[in-house]
Amino acid sequence: MLRTKLVCYRQALLFGGWGRSMSSVPPQPVPPLSQTMSRYLRALEPLVTPPELEESREGVQELSKRGGLGERLQKSLEKRAQRTHNWVSDWWQHTAYLESRLPLPVHSNPAMALPQQDYSNWKGQLGFAAKLIAGVLDFKAKIDNHTLLVEYLRGRPLCMDQYRQIFSSCRVPGPKHDHVMHFAGVRRPPTHITVVRNFQFFQLEVYNSDGSPLTVDQIHSQLLRIRSQSWKTDKEPMGILTSEHRNTWGQAYNTLLRDRINRESVRAIERGIFTVCLDAPVMRMSEERYTSRMAAQMLHGGGTYSNSGNRWFDKTLQFIVGEDGACGLIYEQATAEGPPIASLVDHVLDYCQHPETVRSPMVPLPLPKKLYFYITPEIKRDIEHAKQNLDILINDLDIRCFTFREFGKNFPKKYKLSPDSFIQVALQLAYYRMYGCLCSTCESASLRMFRGGRTDTIRSATNEALRFVEVMEDPQAGAEMKLALLKEAIEAHSTYTEQALQGQAIDRHLLGLKLQAIEEGLSVPEIFMDTSYAMATHWKLHTGQVSARTDCVMCFGPMVPDGYAVCYNPLPEHINFSVSAFNCCAETNAEKLARSLEQSLRDLQELVLPRED
Repeated sequence: MLRTKLVCYRQALLFGGWGRSMSSVPPQPVPPLSQTMSRYLRALEPLVTPPELEESREGVQELSKRGGLGERLQKSLEKRAQRTHNWVSDWWQHTAYLESRLPLPVHSNPAMALPQQDYSNWKGQLGFAAKLIAGVLDFKAKIDNHTLLVEYLRGRPLCMDQYRQIFSSCRVPGPKHDHVMHFAGVRRPPTHITVVRNFQFFQLEVYNSDGSPLTVDQIHSQLLRIRSQSWKTDKEPMGILTSEHRNTWGQAYNTLLRDRINRESVRAIERGIFTVCLDAPVMRMSEERYTSRMAAQMLHGGGTYSNSGNRWFDKTLQFIVGEDGACGLIYEQATAEGPPIASLVDHVLDYCQHPETVRSPMVPLPLPKKLYFYITPEIKRDIEHAKQNLDILINDLDIRCFTFREFGKNFPKKYKLSPDSFIQVALQLAYYRMYGCLCSTCESASLRMFRGGRTDTIRSATNEALRFVEVMEDPQAGAEMKLALLKEAIEAHSTYTEQALQGQAIDRHLLGLKLQAIEEGLSVPEIFMDTSYAMATHWKLHTGQVSARTDCVMCFGPMVPDGYAVCYNPLPEHINFSVSAFNCCAETNAEKLARSLEQSLRDLQELVLPRED
């Protein structure tokens, strides 16, 4: 779910438009079959038993035979790469997101908890929301005008396609798979956003008749009008329906759209540039628990008695502004990964600090349009079922956010160690200390060096990581040996990261081989049927680095019932973490993993520090 990272520094240069730089972004390569097969076996070594590994080795040998099935599938993938924009991204979008039938909150949509704002009443809420909306429109203008700074990684321009996808788009449920509707490129693109307060949706036009965006003062006056029209709190929370299992929501969606009024209201939400959720205040709690509670609020709304009805989870971008100063966003990631969202957030918060002071035109603004819904007994039942299911899901999620303050990314960089690899190895040690083994660990790496690239997987559970954690827990082992193995583990992770960034990781290639076989009506290769493959893709540690200049952290739910999700934002002098798990699994505990991770980071710091001159 995404959740991706840009490793190393990012440069940005203005090319006077994206066209020239985008034409130099190369197509994504199809890795050599023999390379993927050997790297796949190596990835299995720290995870499976010798007999299981031997079974997989036989499957790999069978698939790699000259003139065999593997060679045929490889040639088909190479032909596909020649005739498509990107040979795997559409497959990935469908497989990872649109075909999933799990609810979007917790299971799919990532959220970002931003620093608490310095207001605590509705006046401050609307003032901040007005600046935020203006800031987002300012960012959108840069995309529309092709003046957004093109991002660079290691001297190479990155594909900027995802920025075009995040506005005026929405996921729509379907019977077997969902699809994403994009409205930004239509003849008359949308000029409105959706604002939701007390479970009531409003269509707010955000451009003047001359095409200029509304000023902060104009937006503020319109938000005041919305507030005056949304006092009642007894409205049915229509947005709760979007939190359901996708098949269930798909059926309710079709029922809902039979009525013309409902159809018009749903279309207005789907077509909107983005959504702003004006949340009611939530119960205060200790400072230690506040960040975790706020992250949960962004992730799912806090439950049906809180703000979950103030969401439309299918919408690509939803900004959340609470009356108590809580703020953040949640996004549907079928269209984009974390880095474009983080860039947007950095821009918007900078804008909120120094908004443009533009004189408001002396023209009357149209009243924001309230969106009505006709609720039949059948729809009412659907809403009640959705409420129950969402509250069960929310109660099952255990989320812990914390800030590690003993060092930030500057510490490993000082010793010429990759900060991301340093954190990933610490995470392997933390898990090993709890369970006595490593597990399949996925970390998303951006493939935006390539045209239409999405992500591939960095596998952090390596042979080198296993050797390090075993020696780290050996009281007889000396500090020099531990440090040497730590550096080997960090180097192995950094090497895999580089391979992934260059389009040479294994997981998207394996997916392509499997789906190509299905597309051609061939037998699925045996390697996808054995125990090792099931183990290797049962991601008990789902991790991601989403770097932002803002002092924030992204959060999402685990990929499997007995797993964890760990996301982090390494800042120069501290690191923000979110850790989540499901309460229904007796073997997992987010708080324990968070504490184990903190201790592991300290222990790695202690290993490195004696080397200081």
